[in-house]
Amino acid sequence: MRYLHTMIRISDIDESLDFFCNKVGFVETRRMDNEKGRFTLVFLAAPDDAEKAKELRSPEIELTYNWDPEEYTGGRNFGHMAFRVKDIYAQCQKMMDAGVTILRPPRDGRMAFVRSPDGISLEFLQEGEALPPAEPWASMPNTGSW
Repeated sequence: MRYLHTMIRISDIDESLDFFCNKVGFVETRRMDNEKGRFTLVFLAAPDDAEKAKELRSPEIELTYNWDPEEYTGGRNFGHMAFRVKDIYAQCQKMMDAGVTILRPPRDGRMAFVRSPDGISLEFLQEGEALPPAEPWASMPNTGSW
């Protein structure tokens, strides 16, 4: 058995790609339109996995866009997706600079949470040992729910 992908439904392809690719840092690996089923699938991979993902050898995120409008609620019920990062402070700063709200800042130098435009919770974990506590993160409060 091999883990292939996690599927999440999205309501706006451009907004979701801006979030996942431009703000978080994922790479689009492939895209499929299905006219009969009236949906588009966009597959994304973490930058370090992008080449392997193109050969279907690495896990991906599958963004599913249904062409007929639908309201999605309860993104928190999904749980969350987790990603290991080389520098949690740099990752959070990059996302914050792009306008993403850090809902659970990495006060401990180890863990942070944000949400996608469709309310999907993403967890970022520091690779290896936690980084030493640093400002502005150490004193930054939680925002909303994550």
